Amino acid sequence: MSAKERREQLLAVSRELFGAKGFDGTSIEEIAARAQVSKPVVYEHFGGKEGIYAVVVDREVEALTSALTRALEAGGHPKILVERTAMALFDYIEANEDGFRVLVRDSPVTQSSGTFSSLIGDVAMQVEHLLGAQFTRRGLDPRYSPIYAQMLVGMVALTGQHWLDQRTASKEEVAAHLVNLAWNGLAGMERAPVLPTRTAVGSATADGALLGLADDTPGAEAAKAAALDAKERARAEKDAAREQARLDKEREKAEKDAARERERAEKEAAREAARLAKDSARARSAADEPGTSTATR
Repeated sequence: MSAKERREQLLAVSRELFGAKGFDGTSIEEIAARAQVSKPVVYEHFGGKEGIYAVVVDREVEALTSALTRALEAGGHPKILVERTAMALFDYIEANEDGFRVLVRDSPVTQSSGTFSSLIGDVAMQVEHLLGAQFTRRGLDPRYSPIYAQMLVGMVALTGQHWLDQRTASKEEVAAHLVNLAWNGLAGMERAPVLPTRTAVGSATADGALLGLADDTPGAEAAKAAALDAKERARAEKDAAREQARLDKEREKAEKDAARERERAEKEAAREAARLAKDSARARSAADEPGTSTATR
């Protein structure tokens, strides 16, 4: 086995052990025994348990960050971005259970970077920029987008951790409910939220009115849900119309380009035909000259 192959084998073994038992519960002896090598071989490649753990974590962080970043940078309607990002996480967990367990377990004291919390912070910063633009467009205060980004990403991450061990529903089902909660929460946000119990202390009527409890009937809830659905449908229809207009414009441009190309090709063919006809006429004229005829005979 080459040095590179041995290194990859040790990483694979360590990843499985760290995922199952954590950093503190795994020893160099176990890693060496599982890989069927001596302890000095492990030390030679990684210097110690902290070294091999750092490489395992860095690889998992890079893989998961890349998957989430691709989902966020793909563009599209914000609701689709939430769905795509959630599915990217669940796809990663499904394909890399050991790796995800390594990420969500406690890191050693010496591990100051490359942890799951730092990964979540990096993803939240990307979401923050997306939310800031949406907040501004909808008249919400973009100063609070970092807080909402942490809430949203944290909710997705914790749901992923729960699903890792509680597979009572498919990843598609969990993602659908996650998107339902996240998107409808964002779609129904108030411009200036307040704590009702802090703004109307001692007044049950005021508290009820502020909370919307005075109208908290099935009919009122249905009306509110219908209004939100209508608003969302209108926004989706507007986005769809904008996208269709863009596609129509691109198709029209493509058709014009194709027409111009056909016209150019036809002109080129006509010129080529004219040139060939001219060459043919010149050849016949040369053949009909007396000197040429005699020489030919």
